[in-house]
Amino acid sequence: MAKINFGGTIEEVVTREEFPMEKALDTLKNETIAIIGYGVQGPAQALNLRDNGFRVIIGQRKGGKTWDKAIQHGWVPGETLFEIEEAAKRGTIIQYLLSDAGQIATWPAIKPHLTKGKALYFSHGFGVTFKEQTGIVPPADVDVILAAPKGSGTSVRRLFLQGKGINSSYAVFQNATGHAATRAIALGIGVGSGYLFETDFKKEVYSDLTGERGTLMGAIAGIFEAQYEVLRSKGHSPSEAFNETVEELTQSLMPLVAENGMDWMYANCSTTAQRGALDWKKKFKAATLPVFKELYESVASGAEAKRTIDTCSKPDYREKLADELKELRNSELWQAGAAVRALRPEKEKVEASMIN
Repeated sequence: MAKINFGGTIEEVVTREEFPMEKALDTLKNETIAIIGYGVQGPAQALNLRDNGFRVIIGQRKGGKTWDKAIQHGWVPGETLFEIEEAAKRGTIIQYLLSDAGQIATWPAIKPHLTKGKALYFSHGFGVTFKEQTGIVPPADVDVILAAPKGSGTSVRRLFLQGKGINSSYAVFQNATGHAATRAIALGIGVGSGYLFETDFKKEVYSDLTGERGTLMGAIAGIFEAQYEVLRSKGHSPSEAFNETVEELTQSLMPLVAENGMDWMYANCSTTAQRGALDWKKKFKAATLPVFKELYESVASGAEAKRTIDTCSKPDYREKLADELKELRNSELWQAGAAVRALRPEKEKVEASMIN
């Protein structure tokens, strides 16, 4: 492993130089990787593994949209595409990539096929960490491992096609064979990770749920709405409010922060922007730090898991979710966003369409 200095803290990570693709392929040369679920992470990880030369099959309910999607991606029924139970039976590594609610519902069909020596792989520690609520308790004679790309399935695939990689965590919950960590790392390299850092299942799910509800989605969406509403209430046009709130951040500034860091961004903007950002950063931190502490405690207590399970298991969940998303989509903020995106150069729109 490589030792990297993260701001004074030394951390060991696994890079492609230390664990090249050839080693990953050799590690898993006798394995059949069964991807269970073809919704969010499933397609990206399955296609990346297949393109990298691993033996991959798909397990999906026959007749649905995702079954047809798998066929469109080149998976062949009866050869590389099977019903869930059949794929689980055939696989030596079962990548359990259904939604958290889907994992709970499908677990009774998966568990009988977790025979001695197999590996059960997750990209999220939810099911195992909150086993009292999910009922997901793996047999003692299988490896239970995790490789979690730090991005959506779309990003995992897009960065792979661009010849890049996405950072991932990896973890071992259960080492029945003595080779669980090597299997996890090989799979992490195989799905396209740029580098892998070690964690455990509990830390992965705690950080993931906090991030999703915080800066990755919940907090940023709330901040967008707050600033947009203030600008509109003060007479700014939708175009001006959206560009100053979202477009400039996502299209101009964040790519530069990703490349060079926030310190570089501060050093390379106007003195007016520097002064204001440095002053108001402290105010925003003071205002949001208590919220993040409350959020983390809600995750750690299991309250967020309970709400997720209770809500997502209801028969009318998808209909209610569609209504919530429709409300978000139809808000003036995101209608303005749709209009602004439509005005971007054609090349960007073509590249975006190639990802799905």
